[in-house]
Amino acid sequence: MGKIGLQFKATLENITNLRPAGEDFRWYLKDSHPLKGGRGSATMVQKCKLCSRENSIDILSHTMKPYNSEDNETFKTIVEFECRGLEPVDFQPQAGFVAEGAESGTPFNEINLLEKDWNDYDEKIKDSVGIYEVTHRCHFQETKSFP
Repeated sequence: MGKIGLQFKATLENITNLRPAGEDFRWYLKDSHPLKGGRGSATMVQKCKLCSRENSIDILSHTMKPYNSEDNETFKTIVEFECRGLEPVDFQPQAGFVAEGAESGTPFNEINLLEKDWNDYDEKIKDSVGIYEVTHRCHFQETKSFP
């Protein structure tokens, strides 16, 4: 059993608190079906055709963190997955993100990061807002061991 952290990096313009919208947010991971948040059971279960072993990935919803303006252009772990026999190797950001104007607090819903860029206009500050150069990496999260 291991934990894999999904690390996110982007350039934010006048925007903060970028995060998945709701508990049913779909995480699109390479070579797996979309993962839907859940409680108490595995988020994704896959049975090996050769040995019949069940492998699973759980979304650790308590580890979800927003990407904020102070995180701008640095990698930050935004969610962790508990993996048993499976390992996510790639992530495809898509629709379902939300954020707020950094100065105005204006909510921006239905942000789609499929193109790795997104922009809009904040009426309150009369300026553009955007998310650019979206990238990510999957990182093994070490667990603490006690003597």
